[in-house]
Amino acid sequence: MKLKVFADRGSQPSRAVLILCKANGIEFEEVQIQLAKGEHKSPEYEAINPMKQVPAIEVDGKFRFFESHAILRFLATAFPGIAEHWYPADVFKRAQIDSALDWHHSTIRRGSVGVVINTTLAPLFGRPLDPQAAAEAEKLLSASLAKIESFWLKGDGPFLLGNSEPSIADLRG
Repeated sequence: MKLKVFADRGSQPSRAVLILCKANGIEFEEVQIQLAKGEHKSPEYEAINPMKQVPAIEVDGKFRFFESHAILRFLATAFPGIAEHWYPADVFKRAQIDSALDWHHSTIRRGSVGVVINTTLAPLFGRPLDPQAAAEAEKLLSASLAKIESFWLKGDGPFLLGNSEPSIADLRG
C-alpha cells in the first residue's frame, strides 16, 4: 500500500500517526499541512478532509480518511508486521484500548487544547486570548490527569492499562 500522511507536526494527533508509522517501519510520504498558515482550510485540502483538520491519510491514491484514532486503528491492522502490542487481536484488549482513546478525546485532549489555545495560540488564529476559558480548561485537564494516575495507569506495566509495551492508546492521537 502506498500511504500519504497529511499532518502538521505541531498537532499532537498528527504526531501520534507519524510516531506509529515510524516506530513500525511503515513507509509513507508526509505532506505537511501548516495550520498556522491556514493550509487546512484550502479547497485542495478540503477535498482530502472535508472536516479541515489534521491528520488525514490517503491510501493508494484513492482511499482517504481522517480522525487520528481511526487512522491509528487502521494502520495497526492494515499494514503487515505491526507488533501485536499496538492494537491486539484480542477483542477485550482492543475494547480497553478503544475506551482509553475515546475517553482521551472527550477529556484530556479537550482540556489541554483549551489551555494552550486560550493562553498562547489564539492570536495565531485571529482570536483573542481568553483567561476564563483557559481556567475552565485547566480544571478539566487537572481532573483528567488525576484520572490517568488513578485509573488508566493501573497495573504493573509502565504504559496505559498496565501494559508492559505501548499501544495506540499511549500515543493518544
